[in-house]
Amino acid sequence: MSALGRLWRGELPLAQAFWTWAVLGALLVNGATSLAFLTLLSHGWTWAALLVGYGLSVPYNLVALVGVWGAAERDRSTLAEVVRWIALVWLVVLSLT
Repeated sequence: MSALGRLWRGELPLAQAFWTWAVLGALLVNGATSLAFLTLLSHGWTWAALLVGYGLSVPYNLVALVGVWGAAERDRSTLAEVVRWIALVWLVVLSLT
């Protein structure tokens, strides 16, 4: 839980926050919840599918975005600003699909 807390507070290095949490972690979490969503939906469990599909992935994406945003705030370079906006678009797209 310590790493997640450090991510939330923006204390991780920008590269780690972005690549580990916003890219790799988001792919794993969103992939798993999408698979669970489709499985539950195919069994007719619509509300359970929505709860699993969005109730788990969206909060994760929010935490990852806050972590990247905070890490970029500490970095203050042009690259950090670009990474900040890439993470925003990426995580919003993952949350909506």
